[in-house]
Amino acid sequence: MNLMKHQIIEFLKRALNEDIGRGDLARELLKGSTTAKIISKSEGIVAGLEYIKHFSEIADVKFDFHFEDSSEYKKGDIIFEIYGDVRDLLSIERTMLNILQHASGIASNAYEFIKKTKGEIKILDTRKTRPGLRVFEKYAAKCGGVTNHRLGLDDCLMLKDTHLANFKSITEALHIARESIPFTTKIEVECESIDMAIEAMEAGADIVMCDNMNYEDIKKVVDIRNKNYPHVFLEASGNITLKNIEEYIKTGIDAVSSGAIIHQATFKDFSMKMKGGSHNN
Repeated sequence: MNLMKHQIIEFLKRALNEDIGRGDLARELLKGSTTAKIISKSEGIVAGLEYIKHFSEIADVKFDFHFEDSSEYKKGDIIFEIYGDVRDLLSIERTMLNILQHASGIASNAYEFIKKTKGEIKILDTRKTRPGLRVFEKYAAKCGGVTNHRLGLDDCLMLKDTHLANFKSITEALHIARESIPFTTKIEVECESIDMAIEAMEAGADIVMCDNMNYEDIKKVVDIRNKNYPHVFLEASGNITLKNIEEYIKTGIDAVSSGAIIHQATFKDFSMKMKGGSHNN
């Protein structure tokens, strides 16, 4: 995912405005420069540094990063150091830590999926993200090693059950879709049965999602695809977790998508320690 500088800075400004409001009440109590360290209190995959580094463009601070996004860290590691105006540093502290904790939590959870699969299958995230945080959360997932599924409704046409309910058949829906979308756009069809998957492949779907299908049915779809429609990409989705993902690998499916990568991730713990004490409120 290519993050543009102005998008990140706008994201940081919105996040800071949420916390600072009409002004940081502690600013008048402080003066001078200081240094601080961000220390990990657990282990995992770090993410969010690509965002954090741009704080130096909207606050009087500079960073010395000891890690890069996507790298592993251990408990007690110094992730980065900060130098600058004490008022600015403390004004951005909570927002900065929230970004690091949130992103690293998603990246670490994503990495657990990658370790389980050992590269035998492609792992995709979903659009089940928090409003306003789509790009940020998908960036974090990518840092953990998974592949981003579509970013929005303008990125690949997915015909779900709610769409198909408005057509006589999958074939009709695909025919109409091909006539209305850009030539280069792919079409994915959500299928709940073997028969639906066969119709979608026959009608020219680029991607077929086996949605909430059992393992044996997915295996049958994979076999039919391999024999007759080798160009079709097969994806499985529906309550896929770390506990059952290995069963999906055995089906021969090309990829699995899981919302759990993002919405089941938990914050990682980091603290900021600076001269004169610790601030982590």
